[in-house]
Parts: sequence; structure tokens; C-alpha cells
Amino acid sequence: MNKNLLFVIFFLCGVQSSLCGCAQAQSQTHRARLKQPAQIQGYPCAKGFAWFFADGRLSRCTISEETTFGEARIPAGTYIALNPDGAPAFVQLPHNASILGMTCMGGSWLGPGEGAKVGFYPSGKLKECYLAGDQTVQGVPCLNGGIFGDGLG
Repeated sequence: MNKNLLFVIFFLCGVQSSLCGCAQAQSQTHRARLKQPAQIQGYPCAKGFAWFFADGRLSRCTISEETTFGEARIPAGTYIALNPDGAPAFVQLPHNASILGMTCMGGSWLGPGEGAKVGFYPSGKLKECYLAGDQTVQGVPCLNGGIFGDGLG
């Protein structure tokens, strides 16, 4: 079989499976429009859309002011996502920001809910982030993140 055809088949299978995963995740939450900023489960959610799990607990929103998320301080305009038990899952920053001493990549021309993710363990500790520039992390020199940093190792 032609290598290009195999690539297209694998690509389409990947797109189909990721779309199915999105549809399943979306069906477990519902969206509501906040007419004004609101404090929800300790998070200052901004006016606009917020998502809730079937039991009414907060799933996702954009925050209206700087706040604590897990062990980190995150800036206003950050898109936050919680696990069903209320534990931190990930954030998407509106711009590059310092998270626990590292400058993590943020922003996207599509908006903060579409940029690089900063992941957290359920304990609230930082799990991962794309570095916004070459940095030394725990004594190890690291390249910046994103498509170019990943491609270079």
C-alpha cells in the first residue's frame, strides 16, 4: 500500500477518534452563560460562558481576576478546567506568565481557551507546561516549548 495513503488513513482515524472523544466529554457537561462575573466554588468566573458537570459542579470557566489554582497563582483571563471531583486539571493562559518560577507559554490568536495547556496533578502541583523561552528548570537547561521547541528536542 502507498505510504501516503497509509498516512491519510491514520490521520483520518486520529481525527475521528479525537472528535468522538470531544463529543463524549461535551455530553458530560452543560454550558451556561454568566450575565455577570460570579464566584463559583471559590473561582472568580468572568462574564460569559461557563461549563458545569451533570451534578452542577464547575467544570470550566475563564477567570475575571488573578487567583490561586492548585499551588499556582494565575492571571485574570485564564481559562481553567477542573476534574469532576473539583481538583485542578489544567489552565490555558491569556499570555506568557510565571507559574511557580517558570515562565509558561500562554496566548493564542484563537483566544486563551485554545492555547498551550498548563497541566496540574489532582494534588494541585504543577505537572507540565510549555516553556515560553529557554529556561533552567531544577538545574537542567531546557528549550522553549511549542511546535518549534518540540521539534528541536
